[in-house]
Amino acid sequence: MGTLNAMKWFCVFAMALVPAQLLAAGFDDAYEEKAWSEIEVQLPAFPEQGNLIQFQVGAVSDTKYMIDGASLSVGSDGVLRYTVVVESSAGARNISYEGMRCATSERRFYAFGQPDKTWSKAKSNQWVKIRGTTNNHHVELFTTYFCSNGPYFIKDASDMLRVLRQGGKR
Repeated sequence: MGTLNAMKWFCVFAMALVPAQLLAAGFDDAYEEKAWSEIEVQLPAFPEQGNLIQFQVGAVSDTKYMIDGASLSVGSDGVLRYTVVVESSAGARNISYEGMRCATSERRFYAFGQPDKTWSKAKSNQWVKIRGTTNNHHVELFTTYFCSNGPYFIKDASDMLRVLRQGGKR
């Protein structure tokens, strides 16, 4: 019995000599984060006027910015996806299906709306850092609507819809 007790004390003593940093490093290595990968994206139905929700972008009032409430989604990859419609006072209209990653402050285009109400895939499929001025809808959606309360505040499409309808989180 004496030898068993001596071995227990030796183990306790030996563990006390191991630097805590080494123990922590081994523990963290066991939980390495998986590399992020994007899910396959399905294009939504073309936006209908009755589903458009207007949102404010900067001080510019002659341009209307709207999101199609029916296109809102949060993927299992953490990407918020939505259709944006931008109308100028002269009647020009641009429609795009976009994604935003709050965790990395990035956005990308998936497709652009055509006059015949079809989608054309975006030529560039790169994620781009969100930067710019206050008259930029990506900056506004990121800072005021979707990502201002941290990367995991928006959990689903109903959260996105609620925030849009209440005018953001100013």
